[in-house]
Amino acid sequence: MQAAATHGQPANNIDIAKAYITAVQTGDQATLGRLISPDVLWHQPGNHQFSGSHRGMAQVGPMLGKMMEVSQGTFAITRADHYMANGDWLAITLEFAGQANGIQLKQPGVDLLRIEGGQVVEVRLFSGDQAQEDAFWGR
Repeated sequence: MQAAATHGQPANNIDIAKAYITAVQTGDQATLGRLISPDVLWHQPGNHQFSGSHRGMAQVGPMLGKMMEVSQGTFAITRADHYMANGDWLAITLEFAGQANGIQLKQPGVDLLRIEGGQVVEVRLFSGDQAQEDAFWGR
């Protein structure tokens, strides 16, 4: 039996993941601040200037801001299709797009979120074409 939502909070991890994606898509910083743990561990794939593991919003926040700067605000999750839960882990199939460094990016991906205590505590991202994404973000 699914727990009921209380005080406007999502009732389960799929609801939390959906609220997170919606907040990313709409730029809802207040909701993102509530849903992302201050100690989040963020794994950015590939071989570009943002690649690697980043710990805490003190590192992740500025990185995300710089990504929006590089893409001149065009980088976005354009579609999120399927939300699949396995314990604390959520997989979301999605599409992301943007324009940077002369590259028009539009490709499928998977965001893997670990949710504990109602917050995203770990993020692992997967790209459909990592080489293109590396060129998109640049060195």
